This record gives sequence, C-alpha cells and structure tokens, in this order.
Amino acid sequence: MFVHARALPMLLRASAPVVPLRVCALAMLLACAAARGAVDLGPASAPRMDFVPLAAGTYHLESIQPVHDATLLDERGRPAQLSALTQGKITLLTFFYSYCVDPLGCPFAHETLSGLRNRIVSDPALAADVRFVGVSFDPTTDTPAVLERYADEFTTHREFEWRFLTAGSVRELLPVLEDFGQDVSIELDHQGHPTRTRHHMLKVFLIDRSGMIREIYSLAYIQPEVMLNDIRTLYLEPRHGFVRTAAHDPR
Repeated sequence: MFVHARALPMLLRASAPVVPLRVCALAMLLACAAARGAVDLGPASAPRMDFVPLAAGTYHLESIQPVHDATLLDERGRPAQLSALTQGKITLLTFFYSYCVDPLGCPFAHETLSGLRNRIVSDPALAADVRFVGVSFDPTTDTPAVLERYADEFTTHREFEWRFLTAGSVRELLPVLEDFGQDVSIELDHQGHPTRTRHHMLKVFLIDRSGMIREIYSLAYIQPEVMLNDIRTLYLEPRHGFVRTAAHDPR
C-alpha cells in the first residue's frame, strides 16, 4: 500500500525500522523495470493514492537545505546563474536528458509536470509565482541548441516560466549534481565503452522563494495533487510582510 509520510505521520514513529525513501523508490523502479521486460505497461502513471492529501496551507514543509549557486547555460547559450532560477519564485527543479525514453524516467516526469503546469496556469496569480527548471545530465549532447528545440514542446504557455539548462562541461555539472544529491551513472557497452544511456533516480525538488529545498519527490511520491498542494502551501507563506489567508488559496 502506498502511504504518504505527511498523511500518516504516526507511522514515522512506529517501532518497526523505516526503509529509506530512496530505497523504496529504487525497489519500485526495479520492479517496474522487470515487469516491462515481460509485459508492455504503456505510459507510466503516478501510483494510486491511498490517502486524501492535506489541504494547502494546513501544514508546514520543513527546510531541507539551500541550493548552492552555479553558473550554467540557458537555452540560448547564455550564462545563467542557478540562484536566479531558484529564488524569487516557487521552483520545481528536476534533472533530465533530452533523449531519455524510459517511461518511468524523464518522459514521466515531464508529462506529470506538464499536467501540473496546466492546472497552475488556470490561476494567473499562482502562475506568476511558480517556475519549472530542468537541468540536463548530459552537457555533451544536450547543447543549448538542442535544449532550445526540446523546450518548444513544454513552453507552449508563454505566461508560465519553464526553463531548461545545461552546463559547459561534465566537470562543471558535477558539483551541481553533488549539491542536490542526484545520483547518475552511465551505462557501458560490453567492451567497457560509455553509451548514451544514463541511469538515475528520478527526483523532483520543490524550492521556496529564498532558494531553500522544502521537499524532494522520488518516483513513488510524484503525485500531482500532493505537489500542487505543496506549491500552494508555499504560496501562502509570508512574503514581503504579507500573509495570505486561506481565502486566497487558489483552487
């Protein structure tokens, strides 16, 4: 049974040992991958929720860690400070590579985020305070020119900020991956040569306006309704001395 940690907080204090979240997600990923070897499961979808998400603004998201700054490249090849794209707005950030075809990987993440974006833009005030950011795992292949073409599929709502970044080199990207705790490995062929296939733990990072990571969603926890309520919860937090009340909660 799938249980969200905030839905049943008493479970976290149970006497039985708790399996780390990334281990649970990895086990689920491996199980799904094994199943795909025998049966074509079709497009991936979020796990079924066995709980009702808490209403936006009725809970608090703890601060996990700040995002350290780095200089990357935007879709036009211009230097872009990561701090400029993880501060000032509520940000959902994920790592990807443009040619990923794993239905439980980047395509699933971007399909989920696209649906979430469509719900957010229905409220202009909320949409103005939220952005999505994608950072490529593969700077060698995902050049700015490639990202510019790739971004066309996801930036159809011009009123919503969805940015795609790459790095000048793998060496420049490594500190960013380490900062986020984002694991990635390159598959080797039978001769030990690197291939274009990347293996990574799918994660989406929720970052508040001050550049603080407030939630990390792994594969099992990428639930659009939960993510939307978390975004709204951060939206309701104080800003510039003004506290939004529940009456301002955009639904």
